Formats: sequence, C-alpha cells, structure tokens
Amino acid sequence: MMDSKLITFIQVAQLKSYTKAAEMLNLTQPAVTQHIRHLEENYKVKLIKRIGRHIALTEEGELLLQYAKEFDSKAVAVERKLRNKSALVKRYNIGATLTIGEYVLPQLLGKHKRFNSHIDIILQVSNLEAIVKKLISGEIDLGIVEGPFDTSKFFYEKLKDDELVLVTSPLNSFVKRSKVKMTDVIGSGKLIHREKGSGTRLVFENKLLELGYSLSDVQVYMEVGSIGAIKSLVEANLGYTIISKEAVKREIDAGSLVMIPIEGVRIMREFNFIYLDHSPKDFLSGFMNFLIKSM
Repeated sequence: MMDSKLITFIQVAQLKSYTKAAEMLNLTQPAVTQHIRHLEENYKVKLIKRIGRHIALTEEGELLLQYAKEFDSKAVAVERKLRNKSALVKRYNIGATLTIGEYVLPQLLGKHKRFNSHIDIILQVSNLEAIVKKLISGEIDLGIVEGPFDTSKFFYEKLKDDELVLVTSPLNSFVKRSKVKMTDVIGSGKLIHREKGSGTRLVFENKLLELGYSLSDVQVYMEVGSIGAIKSLVEANLGYTIISKEAVKREIDAGSLVMIPIEGVRIMREFNFIYLDHSPKDFLSGFMNFLIKSM
C-alpha cells in the first residue's frame, strides 16, 4: 500500500491547494500540511513553494510527483494481481478508444468469455487521451487504441490496420463526384469532426499537416464525441465526416451512408495494444494473441 503522505502530496500537487486536498482526503488542513512537512524533512528538500496566493511545485517536487505517480500506478496493479492470485474468476480492466470499443471489441469479448469462463474482462471506452491517463494511473491493465501515442512511455503491439474514410449521406452533393478534393473536405464548412483528444481526429490532423495544410484551414461545422451521434447527423445530411471504415460497415452495406474517395489521399492508421512493464503479462499475452487471431 502506498504511504499516506505520498498520497497527500499527489493530491496537493494535482489540486494546487491544501484545502481542496484536505477535503478530497477527508483530512484536516493541518494534517495535510504536516504530511508535506514530514516529506520535506525526510528528503531534506523543499517540495512546494508559494507564488503570491498560489502554490507550485519546486523542481524537486516535480521529480517526486513523477515517481509518486509511477509508484501509485504500480501499487494499484500489484493489489489487483494479489486479489487475482487466489480468485476463482480472475478480473482484468482494459480500456479502448471509441471505434475499437464500440465496433471491434464487443463480439470478440463475448467470444473470449465463452472460451475463458474463469476470466472477467471489464471494458472502459473513452477517447485516446483518457485511455492513456487511465493506463498510467493504474486504472486499467491494457489499452487498445487508435491514433498516435508516446511510444517511449509504453510497450506496444499492433492489433490491425485501419483506414479513415470520407462518408456522406446519399443526398449529399459529394455523391455526384467520383472523387472529392481534400480542399473541399476541409473548406466547405460542413465537416462533422470528432472532439479534441480523439485518436481519429489526431490521425486526420496529422495527415493534413503531412499534406501541407494548416489546421486553421479546417472549417468545422460540429465537434461531436459520440460516433453514433456523428453517423446519425451524417445520415440526416447535416454534414459529412472522416471516420473509421470499421465504424460504418453496416451503414455502407445498407446504403444509408456513402463512402467517397478523397483524390490522391488514403488515411491509414493502426489499432495498437499499449501496456506498462508491471501489467499482468500472462493475461496480456493470451488475450492479445486471441484478439489478433480472431481479427
């Protein structure tokens, strides 16, 4: 279990307030102050400084925060491993970005459960930014993500390739063309875009930069965090979107959405597993191999 003084320090550092940290931890403010003082006396450094009415971390405080977060993450992972050691049904938490969590994993998790009744997998679905944070904090054992991530911070392995495509309603004027120019995609003002922090959005924006466009050239009509809502808006001919092929297979087959090539451009990306050195390797190895073979 993590030292209570380090837990207090993390809360003070993140909330930038002794009072808020005390409320969060159900402690008195003098107790919080005492915890920080004990840490400073133990390490013989100043961890927190005052700047006017506000507080900030010193360089030493920033360093301790980095290691404290890593230790906290490992402590959570160890606790989960110990509980699983004697449990008849092992429980693991995974996180997936929206396209993967909504359109790739559900049936595969059902299939995995049929073959592995002794394993419970709890799925959390969020955008790329949130999944990365959950993995670092120890809330999940494995992330399955779309879009770019910091490869220096994680172990990773490819699940499969994916393609982002332009889709519209059959009533949209784009369907009259065999191909659409990228300038029309970003400049017509009818682009329904994913929210900031989305892997899909990051991949699309990186492709634009690679092609020499500025992100200020992109005229966004709406920003929406739900893939289902985006598809409904596009089906209603309120705009068009750039989306994973995986997410629109049914609608394309049914004819409620139309996929239109972008002239001279293909937007490819990978679905990747990401995990940390203290993640449960036995589970990860079997589960990742199962998904790869099932795709």
